[in-house]
Amino acid sequence: MGKLSVRCFSISLDGYGAGPNQDMNNPLGAGGMQLHNWFFPTRTFQNMHGDGKDGTTGLDDHYARLGFENIGAWILGRNMFGPVRGAWPDESWKGWWGNNPPYHVPVFVLTHHPRKSIKMEGDTTFHFVTEGYETALKLAKEAAGHKDIRLGGGVNTIRQYLQAKLVDEIHLALAPVLLGSGENLLIGLNLPALGYQVTRREASEAATHITVTRTSTNTKGA
Repeated sequence: MGKLSVRCFSISLDGYGAGPNQDMNNPLGAGGMQLHNWFFPTRTFQNMHGDGKDGTTGLDDHYARLGFENIGAWILGRNMFGPVRGAWPDESWKGWWGNNPPYHVPVFVLTHHPRKSIKMEGDTTFHFVTEGYETALKLAKEAAGHKDIRLGGGVNTIRQYLQAKLVDEIHLALAPVLLGSGENLLIGLNLPALGYQVTRREASEAATHITVTRTSTNTKGA
């Protein structure tokens, strides 16, 4: 069975995975886009949004590429899917990514408000799960088969799965920026007590790439 992984998740030096005040013009909140300055120039990103000819290779592209390998399903929080809050006013919002989102597999979106599944171009289908994070994981496992499941965020969704000790591996890209406010990934989380430890660290000019793995079932202090 595949792993539940967080990949290519960028955070600031002060731990924020998104800035404040998300809206249509700021999908990652105020200042949040700069967290991904390591990712945007890579050949992987450029292949997703262009021809890739001018994309950079090297360490950052290596991690960007790994982020999409062997993925059979995704899990997203409602805020990651879009800025709409409360009950869905209509069926018009279909995500930030246009008609052909970059997922190409089933995507399970956590929400409190029911909505019909949306089939997009490129084999992406958004399914809306109102029964909680455990049900979303069960459905994602069924869809992924032996492949991995990528937990795409946002911050609160990742924290929920971490606190439940369900995440197998996390790749964090630590960006050399300070946000000061927003959604903090790490505050109040005792990762060692939850069984996590740093298993790899590599740095490029644009980011420090840190892999955190759940290597222990010890729950002392959790």
